[in-house]
Amino acid sequence: MTTSAPILPLVKDTERLEARLAEIPPEPGVYFMRDGSDRIIYIGKSRKLRSRVRSYFRDGYNKTERIATMVKQVTDIEFIVTDTEAEALALEANLIKQHQPYFNVLLKDDKKYPYVCITWSEDYPRIFITRKRQLGKEKDKYYGPYTDSGLLRSILHLSKRIFALRQRPQPLFKDRPCLNYDMGRCPGVCQQLISPEEYRKTVQKVAMVFQGRTQELIEILTEQMETAATALNFESAARIRDQIAGLKSLNAQQKVSLPDDTVSRDAIALAADNQHACIQLFQIRAGQLVGRLAFVAESQAEAGAILQRVLEEHYQTADSVEIPAEILVQHELPDGEILAAALTQRKGRKVTILAPQRQTKAELIEMVERNAQYELQRMQKLGDRNHEAMQDLAGILDLPDLPHRIEGYDISHIQGSNAVASQVVFIDGIPAKQYYRHYKIKNPTVTIGHSDDFASLAEVIQRRFRKYAEDPKLPRVDNPDWPDVVMIDGGKGQLSAVVAVLQEMNLLEDLRVVSLAKKREEIFLPGESTPLTTDSEQPGVQLLRRLRDEAHRFAVSFHRQQRSDKLKRSRLDEIPGLGHHRQKLLLAHFRSIDYIRQASPAQIAEVPGIGTKLAQEIYNYFHPA
Repeated sequence: MTTSAPILPLVKDTERLEARLAEIPPEPGVYFMRDGSDRIIYIGKSRKLRSRVRSYFRDGYNKTERIATMVKQVTDIEFIVTDTEAEALALEANLIKQHQPYFNVLLKDDKKYPYVCITWSEDYPRIFITRKRQLGKEKDKYYGPYTDSGLLRSILHLSKRIFALRQRPQPLFKDRPCLNYDMGRCPGVCQQLISPEEYRKTVQKVAMVFQGRTQELIEILTEQMETAATALNFESAARIRDQIAGLKSLNAQQKVSLPDDTVSRDAIALAADNQHACIQLFQIRAGQLVGRLAFVAESQAEAGAILQRVLEEHYQTADSVEIPAEILVQHELPDGEILAAALTQRKGRKVTILAPQRQTKAELIEMVERNAQYELQRMQKLGDRNHEAMQDLAGILDLPDLPHRIEGYDISHIQGSNAVASQVVFIDGIPAKQYYRHYKIKNPTVTIGHSDDFASLAEVIQRRFRKYAEDPKLPRVDNPDWPDVVMIDGGKGQLSAVVAVLQEMNLLEDLRVVSLAKKREEIFLPGESTPLTTDSEQPGVQLLRRLRDEAHRFAVSFHRQQRSDKLKRSRLDEIPGLGHHRQKLLLAHFRSIDYIRQASPAQIAEVPGIGTKLAQEIYNYFHPA
């Protein structure tokens, strides 16, 4: 059996590259970059496709590290021609949202800043604060990221006092609402005492607060209050009056007055060093500051191009009512007219983008820039600390370069039960939670009463690096998945077990593996009987300690989750005919075994997949004759 030769990247096949570039027309449109696995890894737009795509492969082109890495992986280029640049902009936004290419991430997911999420994908939407923006469900909306988490929490708390919203993520009781319903703080969502349509109308009012439309909401409620009072519905009018008073109180807490209350506008500016650009976006509605958003981007591009990309990514997920009539920018945008035309079309009203040079608007941009500069200074201090720690670690481990990606591994169990492992990743000294992984230990010798951390770690490392052993041609250099340092939580024994499995896989020579013992914070290297001579308080060791503690925390939290799930299912396992899948359905429906015990056979039979006969058996199990 013969296999076809792998497709070479275009940078290594100049003849095919030139032929492909010659096929791209000099017209506006969108281009796709694909890798050897036929995955779309980058999507871009241009008013002249041929010259834009060709620039990626030009030696003199000033590419960022991220784009340079991407270009080395491109094996094919595709394109879609559009009639106008505005169409290309809209098409690019939709395609990026659909495919989410790896190298299209300009704005980093900065965990320091929280978002507000409204789960419109659910019948009864939830509103909560999160530091991780998930893009899995298209209907869910995220607002932010916000710079002041304390103020954001107070706004959400006050919103739940002003409007009757669900107060708990899960019901407190199975067959009746909790005290929040009796106090008028919740409309009885858990018992469906309000229809999804009516509840969503309430949530839409709260969403207006996070859209910067509080004053508009007050005007709508004022009109509703007057209508209710005219109809002699004084109870409803009083309730709306209290909501208006609460919103005005919210305004007083959240806003800073600015001149000119006739225009809705956003103001954006950045401060940059050689590596990062910190961007601040001020949202001004009715002459007052209602929101301050923060973003981080790579700084190798021109300032105007960075601002344009930030605005494109920010507004592509915003509702049309959230787009302001005027956008003030610190620098001229390279395609500002195209972006303004696209936003005008979405909003249905003219949107102006301008870079003010004097008077009040220029002073506003200066204020935004000062805030961006302060944020950059904070980031630089954090970066200096991490850089010092990575330099020290490189010296301790005799590494040729600073360790970009460091991975940490730990095992968690109770006397062998529910044994799990964690993999945590630090990028440039900062936790990168998008790369964290859990492992359930599959080794049949690891059972209750018989733990084996050595074998468990060997199994996890074998599973983590198996693909590299099976395909030695997979790249190590410039591969974002390949670690510079692998740290094992433990001493010489744990390290020896990992070294043995890596030797079997012929990978030990390519990996730098160390272990960190808990008692004295000692670092062990493969083949060395004594630890390295280090101080537990020096920056490199502290970096490994932070990695070790994070791996431990992540492993313990997953272990507790597994143990809790097993305890929930332990009694259900004793019921004949009730397999794992049906157990999950039961628990998803009733939330706990206590509720299942209280349910009648008819109520149990309402669960999908549970027939009348099995429902009776479940009932008989909890109610023996």
